[in-house]
Amino acid sequence: MLEGLLSKQRILEIYLKHVEWGEAVFGAEAAAHHYFRIGAANLGATQAAELAVMLPAPKRFEKRPGSAYVVGRAGTIVARMGAVELP
Repeated sequence: MLEGLLSKQRILEIYLKHVEWGEAVFGAEAAAHHYFRIGAANLGATQAAELAVMLPAPKRFEKRPGSAYVVGRAGTIVARMGAVELP
């Protein structure tokens, strides 16, 4: 239903402002401050990828944000970023 009313970009914007990245950590801006002590606009590629890796199970990864799994998956995402064409 949302896709009929909003653009995909707008849906993503809304999602990123409200998604939970840990206990009482809502939105990309709050997650950037919580995990990296910087604003979301200042995240590097690796930091942004680490946050993306956490999304399927943020409360599980919150306990170990620098785990080998998170770091490894983030590395894969960063390596593939160059192949992505932005709309």
